[in-house]
Amino acid sequence: MRIISGKYKSRRIQVPPNLKARPTTDFAKENLFNILHNRIDWEETTALDLFSGTGSIALELVSRGCPYVVSVEQNQHHFNFICQAQEKLGATELFPVRADVFKYLRSLKQQFDLIFADPPYDLAGIDTIPSLVFERNLLKPDGVFVFEHSRKYNFAQLPQFLEERLYGNVHFTFFTQTVSD
Repeated sequence: MRIISGKYKSRRIQVPPNLKARPTTDFAKENLFNILHNRIDWEETTALDLFSGTGSIALELVSRGCPYVVSVEQNQHHFNFICQAQEKLGATELFPVRADVFKYLRSLKQQFDLIFADPPYDLAGIDTIPSLVFERNLLKPDGVFVFEHSRKYNFAQLPQFLEERLYGNVHFTFFTQTVSD
């Protein structure tokens, strides 16, 4: 796993072979962060990384200057890996949480400037995640929610939909919580 930019730029963290995560490819991640770079003031951004897996996105966010990043992962091995990577880098801005994402979202009362979700593509209920985020009012006004998913899903009908970008088999759907929502 490689961190692309920021204070940990070019740092590589060896992912153990026993982790079953499907990390976002470097190609897709670079394109995602190029898009976000034009929309986000990193130093002012609070972020939530759902289904964090290896923590690649969360660590990239911290590296770019986000002062507060919550990383939610249910799998114990993945959670331990995120905690070890956090410790190795000294990433005090990262707050790993071991929890079921659906339960966590239903209990969460905090809002974020940026929410990123990369659930397993075959996860039951994946199509309910965007609605859950907006029903729970978890995104700050003018915040950005990025949802990574397979081509099986299309969220263009949701009122918060901005755009969808494709990078190989990776689909990123962007949403925003506008002030009038």
